[in-house]
Amino acid sequence: MYPEAIDPSKVGNYPAAAGAGGGFVWDEVLEYRVWCHPKDGGDDFYYAYATHEEALEAAASLRETDDAIADVEDPLVLILQKEHLNEPSPGNYEHVIIPRNTEWPPEFLSRPKRTERTIPDFLAPDAPANRLDILRGLA
Repeated sequence: MYPEAIDPSKVGNYPAAAGAGGGFVWDEVLEYRVWCHPKDGGDDFYYAYATHEEALEAAASLRETDDAIADVEDPLVLILQKEHLNEPSPGNYEHVIIPRNTEWPPEFLSRPKRTERTIPDFLAPDAPANRLDILRGLA
């Protein structure tokens, strides 16, 4: 249902710290993460997977079998954004050309992958009234 990691050999080797959400567009899937919160209050940690299916199965298994974990989150996807959109205030968009990694709910991958035209078309003066249709692949 969701794309596999671009390079499975790198899964688990990306820094834990990443942006959270935002940017509207995506370029590559790096890995899927299942974040866990220990019962003893220790540091949160995650397991990384190359596919969403593996991450879902792992989350279900951890919930059933690991008594040391207080909470197991649903999988998140770590994506690479080579370019993205910033919205500093409602309806005010900026084109950012600084690559970053960020975590998203996997459902956001239902938006088409960014193309060379996605952001310019979104920002164009003649963009449709609902600019988000461009990001959804509807315009």
